[in-house]
Amino acid sequence: MDASAGQAVTETEDRKSAESKAIENAEAPATLRAEHAAPERLVLARGIFTGPAPKISDDLYAVAKGKVTRERRTLRLEKGASVHTNTYFGRFAAAYWQRWTSVTEVEVGMTLEVAGKVRIRLAASDIAGHRRVVDTAVVRETGRVVLRAPLDMYVDGGAIWLEIEALGGEVVVSDLEWTAAAPEQVRPVAIAICTFNRAQDCANTVAALASDPTVLSLIDAVYVVDQGTDLVQDQALFTETQPRFGDKLRYIRQPNLGGAGGFTRGLYEVSAANEHADVILMDDDILCEPETVLRLNAFANLTVEPTLVGAQMLFLFNPDYLNVGAEETNLGKLRHGQKVAKALRNTSMLKKHQERRVDAGYQAWWTCLIPAEVVKRIGLPVPIFFQWDDVEYGLRARENGFVTVTLPNAAVWHADFYWKDFDDWARYFSSRNSLIVSSLHHDLDPKAVTRQLFREIGEYLVGMQYGLAHTTLQGIEDYLRGPEILRDGGIEALAKARGSRSDYPETIKHPAATSPVPNAHLHVRRAGGEPSHPLLVLYKRALNQWLGRVIPGPVAVTREDAHWWHVGLFNQVVVTDASQSGVRVRVRDKETARKLLLRAYRVLKQLRKDLPSLQQRWRAAMPELTSRENWERLYGID
Repeated sequence: MDASAGQAVTETEDRKSAESKAIENAEAPATLRAEHAAPERLVLARGIFTGPAPKISDDLYAVAKGKVTRERRTLRLEKGASVHTNTYFGRFAAAYWQRWTSVTEVEVGMTLEVAGKVRIRLAASDIAGHRRVVDTAVVRETGRVVLRAPLDMYVDGGAIWLEIEALGGEVVVSDLEWTAAAPEQVRPVAIAICTFNRAQDCANTVAALASDPTVLSLIDAVYVVDQGTDLVQDQALFTETQPRFGDKLRYIRQPNLGGAGGFTRGLYEVSAANEHADVILMDDDILCEPETVLRLNAFANLTVEPTLVGAQMLFLFNPDYLNVGAEETNLGKLRHGQKVAKALRNTSMLKKHQERRVDAGYQAWWTCLIPAEVVKRIGLPVPIFFQWDDVEYGLRARENGFVTVTLPNAAVWHADFYWKDFDDWARYFSSRNSLIVSSLHHDLDPKAVTRQLFREIGEYLVGMQYGLAHTTLQGIEDYLRGPEILRDGGIEALAKARGSRSDYPETIKHPAATSPVPNAHLHVRRAGGEPSHPLLVLYKRALNQWLGRVIPGPVAVTREDAHWWHVGLFNQVVVTDASQSGVRVRVRDKETARKLLLRAYRVLKQLRKDLPSLQQRWRAAMPELTSRENWERLYGID
C-alpha cells in the first residue's frame, strides 16, 4: 500500500470514527445539571474591548483617545490616554435591568496595574441621553477597584458606562465585570443551533462558543441539528473544536423540516433531558459574539418572572448597524417585523444609542433564550417549516403570561435582510404562515384581509411580477386546505414553492453583463416620489397595461426604484436583484396577468367565505400540531 492510499484509509477511518462519535453523542443523554451552585455575585456582563472578527469596529466596545492598546479583555493606556465604554457593547442597559429584574444595584469591578494615577467615573444617562456621574474613584495603587450604581432612576430609559483616564502614568485595565447579587440557584442552559447546508458557517459559530472558556463553562449542552447534505461534522474546524466541549456537544441529523423543525428539535431534546433547563436558540449563519450568551443567560437568571430574552441583530455586511431595537406584529394586516414605537432601526450604533426602553412583542430566533417554564406551559412550536414560527411562539408565550425582552448591548451579526429579494420561493411560506399565525392569535376580518391581499397581488401584476403573484396565491391556497397541509412538516410545500416558479421568466436571475436584453438598448429610468393616491394609480396602471398604453422599453431600473407604480409604466424592464448579484427581466404578459387575476379572484372569494371556519379549524388543531407526539412522528422517533 502506497503512502497516499494509507493516508486515504486513515482519513476514512478518522471520519467514520468522528461520525460514530457524533451519533453516539446524539443518542447519549445530555449532561444538563438540575441546578448550578450560585456564586456570591453573578456576572451580568464583562468588559470586552475588541470584537470577535477583524471586520468589527473596536469602537462598538470602547472608544479610546490617545495611545491605547487593546486585547479582548485588557486595555493598556499610556499616560494622558483615556477610554470610555459609552458604546454599543460597553454600556450597561440599566433601564431593562431595573424594569424586568430583581437587581437593585450593580457593581463594576476591574483589576488595575497603575504606574501613576488613574481617574475612573461611572457615568449614566437618562431617557434623553443627558449624562450624569454616579460614582468615582481616583486610584494610585495596583489592585482591584469596585464602583457601584443603584438601579433606581431608569424605568423609561438610560444606561451606565465607564470613563477611565490615565493621568499620571501607564494603566492596565483587565477582568472588568458588571455584577449583582446572585439568585439562590443558577438555571442550567443549553444552546440549540439549527443548520441546513451552511456547514462552514455553523462550524464557525460552534467554534466561537468554544473560544471563550467562561461562556463554555456556563453552557450545559450544545445541540447542533443538521438538516442538510453538506454536513457540519465533515468540517475540519468542527472536528477540531469538538474536544473542547467534552460531553456537552450533541450532533443530530434529521430530514429538512425547516427552521421550525430544527429549533424545535433543540427544545424537544433539552426539555426531555432536563425540564428545568433554558434553551438559547441560535442561527447557524451568524457571526457570534460569545459575550452575548453570558448576558442573555445572566438576565434570564434575574428576571422577576420567566422571560424570553432575545439578542438584537446587527448587520453582517454593515457591522455597526442595528437591524431593529424591538419588533411587534400587526396581525390584522398579516404583518410581522413591525418596529416598536421609538425603537431604533437601521441605525449606526457608532453614532447613536438606544436610550429609551422599548418593549418587544416577540423575538426572532437569530438568538433567543427560551425559559424552561415556557416550554413546559405552552408546548412546542407549530410545524410551519419556515418564517413566522418564532413570531407564533412569542405570541403564544405572551398569551400565557410570558413577556419577551429584546436586550440592548447583547447582539449577534446576521446577513442584512435588505440584500434578499422579496420575490423568491420564501414568499410562499410568508403568505401561508402569516394567515396561519394571524388566525391562531387574532380574529381576522374576512373583508379587510381579502381586500388587502387582492390589492397586493394587483401590485405584483402591475409590476410584472407574475411569479410572485403565483407564489403568494400558492400560500393562500394551501392555507385554505387547513391543518392537514402540515402533516409532513413542510417537505411537500418546499418542493411546491420552488418547483413552479421557473414557469415565470422574471423569477430567473441573470448576470448583469450578459442578460437577455442587450446592454446597448438599456437606459436607466429613475422613479419619482410615491403617488399621493396609490389606489387610483394602481387602477390607472392596470388599465393602461391591459390596453397596451405603456412605454415600449426596454429600460433599466435600479433596485431602489423598482416600485410597482414606476415599473408598471413600461413594457419591458430590467430590474436589479436585491442581492446586487444580477438582474431580472420583467416583460408585460397580458394573458398571464389575466389568468392570475382570475385565479386571485376565485381564491380570495373562497378565503372571504371560509375564513371564519378556517380560523376555528386551525385553532382546534393547535394542541395536536404542537404536541411532542406529533414532533416525534415528524422526527421518526419511536
